Amino acid sequence: QVQLVESGGGLVQPGGSLRLSCAASGSIFSMYAMGWYRQAPGKQRELVAVISSGGNTNYADSVKGRFTISRDNAKNTVSLQMNSLKPEDTAVYYCNANLALTIGRLPDDYWGQGTQVTVSS
Repeated sequence: QVQLVESGGGLVQPGGSLRLSCAASGSIFSMYAMGWYRQAPGKQRELVAVISSGGNTNYADSVKGRFTISRDNAKNTVSLQMNSLKPEDTAVYYCNANLALTIGRLPDDYWGQGTQVTVSS
């Protein structure tokens, strides 16, 4: 059984910063890409940022230059540093991990429970 546990959400004023963290636990054979998605009310879930096991990153255009994704492969953790936050960043943020449980098994996507980020004055 694999669990992804997120932390770090909350309420912040426009222009402020927050740092989200996600830790994967369980019997994990190999971890591939890890990332963050978000879903605002009435909208579809969208990719925010993703990082490969080798450290290559990709960001949504709306967060480039403001958000930074990082990971610790030894600890199976991924973080999202969010700066210069805007009201339109308000959403539930979900951690995602693409991982394999055993050798020879194709990787699957796993999701955290989500953490609320609200940007408001």
